[in-house]
Amino acid sequence: MEPLKILAITQARSGSTRLPDKIFKEINRFTLLDIHVMRILKSKRISQLLIATTLNVEDNRVEDKARKLGLPCFRGSVNDVLDRYYQASKSYLPDLIVRLTSDCPLIDANLIDMVIDRLIEINVDYCSNSLVSTFPDGMDVEVFKFSALERAWNNAKLTSEREHVTSYIYNNSTFFNKQLFTAVNFVSEFNYGNVRLTVDEERDFLVVKHLIEKFGIDKDWKTYADYYLSNAEISKLNSSIGRNEGYIKSLNND
Repeated sequence: MEPLKILAITQARSGSTRLPDKIFKEINRFTLLDIHVMRILKSKRISQLLIATTLNVEDNRVEDKARKLGLPCFRGSVNDVLDRYYQASKSYLPDLIVRLTSDCPLIDANLIDMVIDRLIEINVDYCSNSLVSTFPDGMDVEVFKFSALERAWNNAKLTSEREHVTSYIYNNSTFFNKQLFTAVNFVSEFNYGNVRLTVDEERDFLVVKHLIEKFGIDKDWKTYADYYLSNAEISKLNSSIGRNEGYIKSLNND
């Protein structure tokens, strides 16, 4: 039996209203995008990692960085990220796609592999650890069948569904008592949902910078999260920022 072809796609762009060029901010001479990619590449299950960016001129820089990292880069729509994912993946004809985002520099490869294995084990269309958030913000992993992505690409109509790639899949899934797709949530043994390890604002960057300067870039997610919870001076920097603000804004625009 042929091994599954698993394509990881991380979306990355220079533009950010709250923290412009955040993926190129440096910690110990590595950019956040460097750290993000290095951590993903420790995955034992992913067959190929691809960076998907936009056609905007400022994202020439992202393509250049991908080339330096030895990774393929696909350039597509700024706002229709669902189309960007579909166009990026269709030439690979993968069995599974892993969706990651470059504002998560501390993403954990072992966690990625666990979500992949869970989807394979129970054979669903979609599995993530973010339908109910028990992992830190910044550890979001979504895994789904290419067939589910193709179906979403063909049928999703709302702005939020096109911008956020997977919302058509999970909102029409068995997880929400719908029937178009099968879906499950991957749950942490303990609830870390109030830990914020993503980078959307300068104060997020200060948190991640402190963690990396203290522990380096190769620790598991729990090391960073437990320290965050035990250090009030660090957690108070960004704990007031809401989760999924971009998706909520997109829903309001529908």
